[in-house]
Amino acid sequence: MDKYQSKVATKVTWVGFVANIVLTVFKLIAGFLGRSSAMIADGVHSISDFATDLVVVGSLKVASKPSDQNHKYGHGKVETLATVFVGIVLILVGTGILYSGGKKIYEYFKEGAIDSPGNIAFYAAIASVIIKEIIYRYTLRKGKQINSQVIIANAWHHRTDVYSSFGTLAGIGGAIFLGPRWTILDPLAAIIVSVFIFLVSFKILKTSVLELIETSLPRKIEQEILNVFSETEGVFEPHNLKTRKIGNNIAIDIHIRVKKDLNVQQAHDITVELEKKIRYKYGEQTHISIHTEPFMK
Repeated sequence: MDKYQSKVATKVTWVGFVANIVLTVFKLIAGFLGRSSAMIADGVHSISDFATDLVVVGSLKVASKPSDQNHKYGHGKVETLATVFVGIVLILVGTGILYSGGKKIYEYFKEGAIDSPGNIAFYAAIASVIIKEIIYRYTLRKGKQINSQVIIANAWHHRTDVYSSFGTLAGIGGAIFLGPRWTILDPLAAIIVSVFIFLVSFKILKTSVLELIETSLPRKIEQEILNVFSETEGVFEPHNLKTRKIGNNIAIDIHIRVKKDLNVQQAHDITVELEKKIRYKYGEQTHISIHTEPFMK
């Protein structure tokens, strides 16, 4: 990640951080005053955003550092590790919300009723849906713009707040406007929200873990890489392609064949041309290793 990408990513994260502080305080106050377990659970979910935002900021600072003696491929994996952390936090948050909602439902069937939430919780849920959707779209757009997987993951963390608040809104609204018999909708909404959170967290974790275990790039991208080599004049039979992701960047190892009567300078010029094409297509920070062999035909 270059300096521009790091600057944009840090700014986006701090914007989300400030929004999370305001929303969390508002949700928790509204949850306690409005006697809403769903809103309190939603507020706890927002508290987790503090931790993830701070981790994201820290990881971006490290990931933007240039290669050094001990990290010749750069520090991109730090960003991947931070993305895994975001996924794990989401699972823990989802588990907490699931437990809280389940406990309230148990009380409903055991005692016959639970407190009906107040209107302040309903209004807080509406505000949260609107604000978090705006933050989600803003963060996702910037994440795609700078090609940062941890920013995109954090955007989806914001989107889980939208799911959470929307479910909370439905549950609280039902409990308020349908009468005391329907107060169970409040904790039921919290449980439904936890399911959405689990789905998002598993998606985030799957992508990041695959990168950490050095999984190759998708076949479609590998075929694109092979096409770049095959379509370059003087290159024959590109083979032994190996690819992997390193944070936002990719690493490519490949063997090519060139005419055996070329001198060293000519063969070198071909590899330089290939490196230019690959970096133009996949970014200046792409790691490329090209092994040249003689073409015997």
